[in-house]
Amino acid sequence: MFGIGKDKWERELRAAVDTLLTADALAFGGVGIAGKLLPVTEAYERVSAALDDHPEEVRRQLDRVLADGTPAGRAYAATLLERVDPAAARAAWTSLRDDPSEFTTFVGCVMDRETLGTYASRRLTAT
Repeated sequence: MFGIGKDKWERELRAAVDTLLTADALAFGGVGIAGKLLPVTEAYERVSAALDDHPEEVRRQLDRVLADGTPAGRAYAATLLERVDPAAARAAWTSLRDDPSEFTTFVGCVMDRETLGTYASRRLTAT
C-alpha cells in the first residue's frame, strides 16, 4: 500500500492522516447492513498498514492527530499508538479520559454517540 517511492507513500500517509484529523465517526469495520467501510475507516487502515514499514514517521503523525484532531481522530490515533508504543498509548488514553467532547461510533449496524472521556476510560480498563 505504501510501497514504491518515498514521495508516494508520504503523500498517501499524509492524506490518510488528514482524514483522521477531521474524523467525525469511529468505526473499525464495515457499517450498516451492507458492511460498507467509511472513508475514515479506510484511512485508519492505511495508517495502520504504514506502521510496519514506517513506524517513526507514523508515530510523528499520530502525535499530530492527538494534538490537533477531532475527538474521533484522537481515538483513532491513540488506538494506533497502542501498536508502536503501548506506554505512550496508555498516557494518551489517560489524558483523554476527562474529555467531554462527543463523537459518533459504529459497531456494525449500531450507531451511537459517546464522549471521548468515556471511550478512553473503557480503553484504559481493557488494557
